[in-house]
Amino acid sequence: MKLWILRPKENLSDENNPWEPWYDKAFGFVIRAETEEHARQIANCCGGSETGPISMIVYRTGGDPWLDPDLSSCVELTPDGEEKMILLDFHSA
Repeated sequence: MKLWILRPKENLSDENNPWEPWYDKAFGFVIRAETEEHARQIANCCGGSETGPISMIVYRTGGDPWLDPDLSSCVELTPDGEEKMILLDFHSA
């Protein structure tokens, strides 16, 4: 199995951003799956208010932002590379 990190794309327009407003939403996943497609499906099933009917009505995204490469990234994590933070997902009100 592979590890994948999924994050919202940056600089989305307000009209096409299912992560605005920021509350009650998932902003990142690290998922073990064989393929990117399966990783995206798992994330989409486990998301918050950024997925589903509310997202479809308000943001016209189709309700599946974790499945859409224009709205989210899905990158395979490997053990290679420099020492660094992989994911810190902190939101303060």
